[in-house]
Amino acid sequence: MKLLYSFLLILFVILFSCPVFAAGANVSTSNKTATSAKPKNLRDQYLAYFEEVYKIMEENYYFDIKRADFDRFIKTFDEKIYKNLLLEGKSNDYVRWRSAAYLVDFMKQPDDKFSKFWPPKPAETFKKEVYGQKIDLGITGHLMEAGFQVDFVEPRSDAFELGLRENDLIVQIDGEEAIKIGEAKIQDKLVPLEGAKVKIDYLDAVARAPHVISPASKEYFKQTVFLKPTGIQDIYCAEIQKFNRLTNEDMGRYLEYMAPRHPKGLILDLRGNPGGPPLAALLISAFFLPNDELFAYFEGRHKPRSELLIPRLPASFNFDWPLAILVNKDSGSASELFTGIMQDRKRAIVIGQDTAGQVLLKSIFDMSDGSSLAMVVARGHFPDGRPFPFDGVKPNEYIPDDKKDELVTMSAKYLFLKAEGRIK
Repeated sequence: MKLLYSFLLILFVILFSCPVFAAGANVSTSNKTATSAKPKNLRDQYLAYFEEVYKIMEENYYFDIKRADFDRFIKTFDEKIYKNLLLEGKSNDYVRWRSAAYLVDFMKQPDDKFSKFWPPKPAETFKKEVYGQKIDLGITGHLMEAGFQVDFVEPRSDAFELGLRENDLIVQIDGEEAIKIGEAKIQDKLVPLEGAKVKIDYLDAVARAPHVISPASKEYFKQTVFLKPTGIQDIYCAEIQKFNRLTNEDMGRYLEYMAPRHPKGLILDLRGNPGGPPLAALLISAFFLPNDELFAYFEGRHKPRSELLIPRLPASFNFDWPLAILVNKDSGSASELFTGIMQDRKRAIVIGQDTAGQVLLKSIFDMSDGSSLAMVVARGHFPDGRPFPFDGVKPNEYIPDDKKDELVTMSAKYLFLKAEGRIK
């Protein structure tokens, strides 16, 4: 299985090196040149910055950007926005960034919920969230009378690599007793600055033997797949909370666990999953769909058609179990791309509510001052050419939100009856 993971990761890196799939892209030289000259007054500086934003949108946005709309925004800026922000006593940076955000909202399509302007500091946080990355020790838990009980350790964190596991008991952090410093301070210590090391004394959950480690706060990809109980024997449920570059590795690990148990069905819970890289959905599809076939494609106004072909896996990693996919209005982007294709290929039954309607390829463009412009650059299409609808993927079985707590059990019963041949 590790060899399979390596193959998929190499494939993923190769595909992501293609510009149309880059999660982040640099501003073109012409955009930076536009702001390299020093305008004579403050208003000219703002206008030069807005030109930079306009240039990025005009060259990359999936829908036609009209200069006349930009000119109307500048008129609104002069007559209303600039004056109002000055009256509020805002800084020059705030005026520039807030106005740029207004500009993006003004130019984008009404149904575009993603494209947005981000100032430098929020941009860094946003990019880490989009990429599914995090910088901390990867430890969560709660304070008890004896110490800090570990509830979860991120598998790709430094703490996990050094041996800390779920249910271990942290008794000291940086030489201070956990029960004395309190939960709030413990939580702060578990999220130190990047590169910082924290000394942790703990007792393992098995033998309650003492251990001392000094994990570092570093960047890692979060685990995104978790098993959930179904209450029905031989029916499994995997909740995919988000897609990132290593979601296929998480999924493969659980499928490897399930396979020897010969499941009668599998539920993939994508409710609340905001999506992530479309290639993550592609790689997961290889476990369930015929390999080497067209999965979907994206096409933008200025970008050529980019096809996603289902990668080839060894036959032992193709699973034919009956599938149910759970979705709701917060299932977006890559999660509804995966759902829509699986439904269209009649590989899975979809249960829940309509998805978000955001099967769009997105990129992040860096501005000259460290700000970023997150933007939709292409729209997703089914293999036969149909675009994914803006009103989302519609489930085969609509279940109202007030039944959400029962949905996993209901879906498990359906798959069990289907496996038994009692329903078609």
